[in-house]
Amino acid sequence: MQRIAITQEAANIVKQLKEKHGELIFHQSGGCCDGSSPMLFEKDDLYLDDSDVFLGIVEGVKFYMNQDQFEYWKHTHLTIDITKGRGASFSLEIPLGLRFIVHSRLLTHEENAILNPK
Repeated sequence: MQRIAITQEAANIVKQLKEKHGELIFHQSGGCCDGSSPMLFEKDDLYLDDSDVFLGIVEGVKFYMNQDQFEYWKHTHLTIDITKGRGASFSLEIPLGLRFIVHSRLLTHEENAILNPK
């Protein structure tokens, strides 16, 4: 069971960007501008530390979220999607005229018990 999924359309963009840039990483920081949107970077372009929470792997790409942001989202299942429009970030899809977005739903009681044990 994972906290995160990806739509086929978004997965296709990730595949395209992996071919061009190599190993990638998703991160959602919760910072200013588009910081609360999922951003895709080349793996070595982002420094991770103890404040980053690993949520899972989508399309072969590890997805991390800043711990402060995770506190708001920990009771939700996230689905990464793609939409037309340029975001205000350095995410790799921006030059394509696209940006990643996240859809969320509350975890079921069963999912919550497994993913957020007390």
